[in-house]
Amino acid sequence: MQKGKTMMNPLLCLMMLFLYFSLCKSQLPIPAKIDGFVYKKPTVWGESVVVEAFLDPVCPDSRDSWLPLKQALDYYSGRLSLVVHPFALPYHSNSFTACRSLHIANKLNSSSVYPLLELFFKTQEKYYNAPTYGLPRASVVADMTKLALTAVGESFSTAFRSGFNDSSTDQAARISFKYGCSRGVAGTPSFFVNGMPLSNSTLDYNKWRSIVDPLLSKNIS
Repeated sequence: MQKGKTMMNPLLCLMMLFLYFSLCKSQLPIPAKIDGFVYKKPTVWGESVVVEAFLDPVCPDSRDSWLPLKQALDYYSGRLSLVVHPFALPYHSNSFTACRSLHIANKLNSSSVYPLLELFFKTQEKYYNAPTYGLPRASVVADMTKLALTAVGESFSTAFRSGFNDSSTDQAARISFKYGCSRGVAGTPSFFVNGMPLSNSTLDYNKWRSIVDPLLSKNIS
């Protein structure tokens, strides 16, 4: 594992490249609205600098990248916008289920998405491959549902459980993954600033400041 970004092995990278070129030749399904979860609902386009983050809820590097990014968001307030795209790495066995949980939460109570993402970051070790190796998928789904309801609200208990039988949430999680592939994402975390990819994913608070400050200065001038 590369520090600061969970990367795919060479074979998986080749598979991703094959998928990317295949997608270029065929039309991706067009969702009803653009992929991703907007942080605190600011105006994404306009005067603000826009960060897009591709994160895996059960990826330790995604977890470690979140705090400094959140600190930058709090510092810049409405001048820095964030859209998180859930990106389920194929070698994290429970990642797709976690990403789907985020889409279910968004459908039921959109304000719960980021609290749920942070809960996944805090408890993700219990969903790693080794601890869940002998568990049936239904057991993992039930445990994630219990976790999610602390963010979404117990009143959504039945609806949240039904969300795993809703084909639209399955499709939404798949589109998030395919969208990342179409942008050339091959590991998490991956960041884009105003549409341009960052080569370095090991970003502390000061590094975010060094990236964003000059861009905001140009907007003001």
